[in-house]
Amino acid sequence: MNDSSKQLLILLLAVALWPGIAAAQGDAAAAPLNAHMKRYGSGWECDRGYRESNAACAAIEVPPNAYLADSTYGRGWECARGYRQVNEACELVEVPPNAFLSTNGRRWECERGHAQVDQSCVAIKLPAHAYLADSYGRGWECDRGYREIDNACAVVTVPPNAFLDSRGRDWECDRGYQKADQSCVAINLPANAYFDGTGDRWKCDRGYRKTNQSCVTIEIPDEGYLVPSGRNWECNRGYRKSGESCVAVAVPAHGYLASSGRDWRCDRNYRKSGASCVTLEIPANAHISSSGNDWVCKSGYRRQGESCIANEG
Repeated sequence: MNDSSKQLLILLLAVALWPGIAAAQGDAAAAPLNAHMKRYGSGWECDRGYRESNAACAAIEVPPNAYLADSTYGRGWECARGYRQVNEACELVEVPPNAFLSTNGRRWECERGHAQVDQSCVAIKLPAHAYLADSYGRGWECDRGYREIDNACAVVTVPPNAFLDSRGRDWECDRGYQKADQSCVAINLPANAYFDGTGDRWKCDRGYRKTNQSCVTIEIPDEGYLVPSGRNWECNRGYRKSGESCVAVAVPAHGYLASSGRDWRCDRNYRKSGASCVTLEIPANAHISSSGNDWVCKSGYRRQGESCIANEG
């Protein structure tokens, strides 16, 4: 390639790149002092320690005991740990004796065993049979077997046939006993019964039912059986209850036992009529329904009594 060809190629490249170069120069020229072009997108943004104000970047005035905040919102600075913002300054957090700075460093909390009273921490006075508790309020709890009464811990008096509850602040009766004022009295368990999961109520054994305060035998009739709960009876398939007996289900001709086994249904093309199954009479312009025991009119017809008549219009 000769010198004239090289010069021509350089000229063509310069022409092709000129719009981008000009745009970049224009953007750089538009960025104010203490600003830089955005990493993504177009435009500019202020350098760290500066904030946009009237299309310029003004220095953020950081007061003593503060530091620049990495945020584009707010005042642009935060107080150092151990200081709190008061107007546009950072004021020292005065930590009283027996206290320490909280996690955020903007306030203080009392040490364990002390409670805040106004702007100081005073020692918590523990009553007998109590211990310090990490909770709000008085700051202490009674030992197990004691309950709080008038800022003191009083012993929980457990009567015979009782025990301390899970919290240790009250008592419950043993299994087979129930509370009566401040004592536990035995529950009268009838014959053929047992205590339920609570221990203070009873149920009848399987094959017995509760009647008043006793358990009586469930009388199961012929063709009957005890249900899974053991509290009642049902009739075998093909029988139904009639008072305290089981009577056979009378299935007519062209009928069959229903799935429940307590009733009957008619075969397809038959319908119930009292205690019998009679032939299903299907009128003109109709067909048997999906149940097989009734009929419906064909499309374009509607039912009227025992006939199908054409729809009007």
